[in-house]
Amino acid sequence: MSTIYPSGSIILAPLAGYTDLPYRRSAQRHGCRLAFTEMIDAGSLIFGHRKTLRFLERGESEEWLGIQLVGSDTDTLARAAEIVNGYNFDLLDFNLGCPAPKVAKKGEGAALAQRPDDALRAFESLVRVSRIPVTVKTRILDEEDPAPTVALAKGLEAAGARAITIHGRIAKNFYSGPVYYEIIAAVRSALKIQVIANGGINGRSTLAEARLRSGCDCVMLARGAMGNPWLFGMLGNVSQPPPSVAELADEMDTHIRELIEFYGEELGMKISRKVVIDYIGGRGYPGTLRQRISSLVTLRDFESFMEDVRRGPSPHYWQFLHHNPGHERALRQEACPVSA
Repeated sequence: MSTIYPSGSIILAPLAGYTDLPYRRSAQRHGCRLAFTEMIDAGSLIFGHRKTLRFLERGESEEWLGIQLVGSDTDTLARAAEIVNGYNFDLLDFNLGCPAPKVAKKGEGAALAQRPDDALRAFESLVRVSRIPVTVKTRILDEEDPAPTVALAKGLEAAGARAITIHGRIAKNFYSGPVYYEIIAAVRSALKIQVIANGGINGRSTLAEARLRSGCDCVMLARGAMGNPWLFGMLGNVSQPPPSVAELADEMDTHIRELIEFYGEELGMKISRKVVIDYIGGRGYPGTLRQRISSLVTLRDFESFMEDVRRGPSPHYWQFLHHNPGHERALRQEACPVSA
């Protein structure tokens, strides 16, 4: 089998609106070695939008970084690949899996995967131009029949894909519901290139399940790592303990300050609100604290907010999880429990 990722790799997925440089730095501090930029619209890239060009920044400490493009027009994708050639990226990934309505209405992402011939032409336009390896991230096309997904994957392999990442849910289910790892396993059995499993991995038990059922040793983390950079270290080291309240607060504080440094205070604070929600969500902090997030406008607001974060969540919450380990909220505990 041809491989592009080292065996056992745990990869940070390209996440639109999230995996900017500050986000990747946070993940890197906790063991992430392979990461992607945010999903980048090929059209926005060739028109040189300032916001889009910011996505191309690579940190000095990033040993490996991939970039992901989304689009459907072959000329636009080819021009975007030419631009990527001028930057220092290790891999170019093509998005055939994003289910977002604003992407689907343009016939891109997961919507393009529903039109295999068009998807292959679009992908080939990248392969012809790119000077770095080109891969694909897509979704299963049918929950019951692996044939459509296998056919698409084999076509992409023949077109020059060096690896394929597959999210084990159909597009209409977005990011919830069961993950059909058996469909991913069927693709893996049919291809000679590397297949990476994606979807539903938020802790050690779900990682083991994904690897067992898909047959893939490499996985890609997405939503499970939001507000939980410790997940990379915990999945790679079974003896690593979960973060304490102080460690949670310190990492969140560093992450938000890096956002402000990267974007400026006004935009950085605006972006930070969703990041803060991810850090404290599902960890037992009172609703009154979460309600304050929308009011975070300045660094001073954030510093005041952090004083309450450092006081920690309600002890009753952790007692509940201890006595109800099967409750759905225990999934968050497994991913990143907060111990005093």
